[in-house]
Amino acid sequence: MEIIRYASLKPAPWANGGGVTRQLAAGTPGSTTLGAGAKGDAWDWRISIAEVGKAGPFSALPGIDRILTIINGELIALSIDGTEQALEKFRPFRFSGDSDTSASLPTGPLTDLNLMTRRGVFKGYATILELSKKRPHPVFDGQFAVLLQGSADVVQESLDDAGNPSGTLVADTLGRFDAVAGAKNMPHLSGRGFLAVLSIDPAAG
Repeated sequence: MEIIRYASLKPAPWANGGGVTRQLAAGTPGSTTLGAGAKGDAWDWRISIAEVGKAGPFSALPGIDRILTIINGELIALSIDGTEQALEKFRPFRFSGDSDTSASLPTGPLTDLNLMTRRGVFKGYATILELSKKRPHPVFDGQFAVLLQGSADVVQESLDDAGNPSGTLVADTLGRFDAVAGAKNMPHLSGRGFLAVLSIDPAAG
């Protein structure tokens, strides 16, 4: 079971002093790095959580598609190529990293979840779900689940040395903003609260 503990992630301050970012995972078509391993442009998809302390412009990311979701705080107001867009909590919003984008914070500092994918290589999707104790939610290979609010238990069947299901279950718990990586032997989450499920699919040829 691959769990990314938010408390273990090192914050990277922004150059403009407006916030910090913690990277949960990043990857290319051939590899995935959990935590802060991928640096610079050495990724084709990236998941991160940012604490935004003040208004300002977004960095230009040519060729990158972005999905931003407020996960703590109430509202962010984006200006995207001159068009205003207000985003509320737990409502994912897709936009292009090529756009001239800036943000204001009408209700004060906030935290957001970011999924970025390189156009033509991967396509990203973000869904916010309410957890249930009675119906565990599976996390498929190519997905990450981030606990946004509440509490969650995660159970996954372990694999034997040959990579086959062993029949043994491994259990753990998630804290706020912890994440679990999907796998072929799917982890299942149950509990009370809200979960972000981020899917990273290869782009259609």
